[in-house]
Amino acid sequence: MLLAALPSQANLSARLVLAAVLGGAIGLEREVSEHPAGLRTHTTVALGAALFGVLSAYGFGTFFGHHPPPAARVDVTRIASQVVVGVGFLGGGAILKEGGSVRGLTTAASLWVTAAIGLAVGVGSFAPALVTTALVLVSLVYLQGPALWLARRLGAQSRRRAVMLRVSRGGDTTAVLQALRALPGVKVTEVTVRESEGGTTVRAELEARRGHDVQRLLEDLAARHQLEGFDLG
Repeated sequence: MLLAALPSQANLSARLVLAAVLGGAIGLEREVSEHPAGLRTHTTVALGAALFGVLSAYGFGTFFGHHPPPAARVDVTRIASQVVVGVGFLGGGAILKEGGSVRGLTTAASLWVTAAIGLAVGVGSFAPALVTTALVLVSLVYLQGPALWLARRLGAQSRRRAVMLRVSRGGDTTAVLQALRALPGVKVTEVTVRESEGGTTVRAELEARRGHDVQRLLEDLAARHQLEGFDLG
């Protein structure tokens, strides 16, 4: 009776594919935003969580068929609960403390919710998984602007942030530093310059006054000095 109620192998395999697609959608946004955990990481987390969910819900069907309760008792939620614990360690690796700022919290949270999405797909909760994926993408793509707007108007008079500027090989690092220090309403502290074969990385702590769009100022600076890119914490 129990074995007959189990989903087919094709159905379970389709769940794994769906979990990978949903996790990949979130990972693609992180990849485009140049965060450490991107497409491959989120896809793998969702796929692994989905497989654990499938095993947790259906992997013991054969065992129950040969050892029906009460001969054997298995808590089918135990595997799923351990996924929640395990992904916490994975998310912790995405959080970086640089000077007075902390980066990677949003990426760690996206990994955490991606694991939840994978588990939901694995146990057959497709609608909640799809809705959660859509809400996460909306929050990652569209809520950054409103958050910055509120921070500029309701936040403290100044805000401390970290920036990483990637200067291309042969670029004028001195000119970049001078332009960085000349940004209006921005105070630059704790500058660190690291050189490598691919170019130079400049890391600095910024204290920006409320109302100043640091993102736009850095975009203008990057365009003027032809930087390879920058990351604003």
